[in-house]
Amino acid sequence: MTTTVDDTPGELLAESLMQAASSDPVKAATRLLGAHRDGYWLRRFLRDEQALTTMAGQPVIVRSGTRRSVNWDTVGLLLLPGAPVFRCSGSERAVLEVAASLVTRCGVQLGQVISAVDDRELDLIVQALTETAHGKQH
Repeated sequence: MTTTVDDTPGELLAESLMQAASSDPVKAATRLLGAHRDGYWLRRFLRDEQALTTMAGQPVIVRSGTRRSVNWDTVGLLLLPGAPVFRCSGSERAVLEVAASLVTRCGVQLGQVISAVDDRELDLIVQALTETAHGKQH
């Protein structure tokens, strides 16, 4: 049975996009996006892959054989001031910026992030920060 982006839970989608990831920050950033709104950004990256790749001038998803991963350099380019604007809510953008910041591709103002996200999103961000600093906690 073929699994599509639409019917894969966000956490499993994240796991599938970090099989080749070797660093805790990359894993934490990808897991954050998988947990946030059931993989909202990961789904957008996969659904809009061609358009985002065209906008950034490089792939948003890196493919190596059957493995795929988020190209965080591309995400950082798409978040630069003056870059094409994503249509999204303030909290969706804040979570994406935090994820990109975990892999040093975007600077964030924590006060702005805190005011943009709800309690559940803040909990996910704190979890990702902890994972980045200490590895995945069991």
